[in-house]
Amino acid sequence: MSSDFQLPPGLGIGPGSQPEPDDVTLAPMDMPREMFTFEAPIAPEPENTQGMEAGKARLREVQKALAAWQPGDAAIAISLSDLPPTDLGLVNQILGEGEVSMVAGTGIQVQESVFAGLWRVLHFDEADGLAQDTVEIGPWPGAVAKRVFEGAAAQPELADETLPPDVFNSPPLLTEIAEKAPLAGPGIEAHSINLSLLPHTEADLNYLSGKLGVGDTIVLSRGYGNCRVSSTRTRNVWWVQYYNSQDAVVLNSIEIVPVPEVILAAPEDIADSAERLAEVMRLYDE
Repeated sequence: MSSDFQLPPGLGIGPGSQPEPDDVTLAPMDMPREMFTFEAPIAPEPENTQGMEAGKARLREVQKALAAWQPGDAAIAISLSDLPPTDLGLVNQILGEGEVSMVAGTGIQVQESVFAGLWRVLHFDEADGLAQDTVEIGPWPGAVAKRVFEGAAAQPELADETLPPDVFNSPPLLTEIAEKAPLAGPGIEAHSINLSLLPHTEADLNYLSGKLGVGDTIVLSRGYGNCRVSSTRTRNVWWVQYYNSQDAVVLNSIEIVPVPEVILAAPEDIADSAERLAEVMRLYDE
């Protein structure tokens, strides 16, 4: 099975692509610098899609699922694995690439399409072969939500009695995180710790990273600037880092929430995506 779908630079998988505890602190990724705005996909002319009925039918199925999705619904998954290459190429062209990309370990790669809330999700087997090619409809992919905090601790380890050199301010932060993490849940306002406004050393950041653990889910959002979101091995605890156009960190924070808002597609955007995709598909109505 193959797919023309590719993640942008900076979100790789495999050995060496995931941060280790000692270097999670903030090495900027290669990121595009432009602000993302919606651009309608360049749809091929109807006469150039003859014989691609399976691809067009699948896109109509996706559009109906977008229109049917309601806030609170689980993500809807639709397989593309059975499409012939030409039909899959049509789907690739229509969906395009949006503002959010993510990897979840070595087994899942995700790219949001140009239609907010419509996610391309690739599943890989242990030999790095493509096992499933799907699209999902929802605020974020259910495949990632299901596994992101599997096996994660409910609370971080608290500070040791004897601290490493140059560790000063991370122990009280660990206590704060331990108190707030179990309280996070749907409908609960995110608790944010803005590290950019707090005095800290590089050793403090490394110590925090070690105690929180390094997760294997990394998200890049390019909506209004560049934002990198990284999971930890503590449930509901995320690193959220914003970069300026020179790839310098301008905001470094820890968010305690099931999913940071910057990742999520808003319900109104999903409804808008249903209308936009319907408009595109009207080109192929017989």
